[in-house]
Amino acid sequence: MKRLAALFLTMLIFIPGALYSAPVERDKSSISFLTRQMGVPVSGSFKRFDADVSHDPKDAGKSRASITIYMDEVDAGSDDGTVEIKRKPWFDVKNHPKAEFVSSSIKELGPGRYEVAGKMTIKGRTREVLAPVAVKKDGGLWLFEGGFTINRLDFSIGEGPWADTGTVDDKVEVRFRLLAPVEEKNNKRRLK
Repeated sequence: MKRLAALFLTMLIFIPGALYSAPVERDKSSISFLTRQMGVPVSGSFKRFDADVSHDPKDAGKSRASITIYMDEVDAGSDDGTVEIKRKPWFDVKNHPKAEFVSSSIKELGPGRYEVAGKMTIKGRTREVLAPVAVKKDGGLWLFEGGFTINRLDFSIGEGPWADTGTVDDKVEVRFRLLAPVEEKNNKRRLK
């Protein structure tokens, strides 16, 4: 179960980076997930990703993002869970070492609030995702926080007997908190 949760965390990572430029400060940033196995909450995180994101604060429609997640760096919360989630029924890291998100639109919802839409590919399956993101300055950094819920079975995460949603919930909540420095260039803010 913990393995499955880690998979969903990975998905989350794609979306937060979608708003601004990378790289984020990984030692200060976090991406986590929460799901349930037999009714018990299971959480995990993802440790390594790259992002190429640009944002025009005057016109969110000109913003774009692409994020790559390295599936071999998932942490399912236990040694056994971390080994298991990398196997074929879950992330199948051997055949699908990366997950990717590419934004299709970024819409401003209000001051410091955005909606990021795009295509997420995990385990060779691509689905549309939508995530609300809150953005504010935190010292000399931009803070991006948000979350969304995915259905793990849409990405064939947890195949075979693990497809039973009575054992492992189909819903996975992904949460992110990303920090990145801001650089002013040509009236655009880019995260370094």
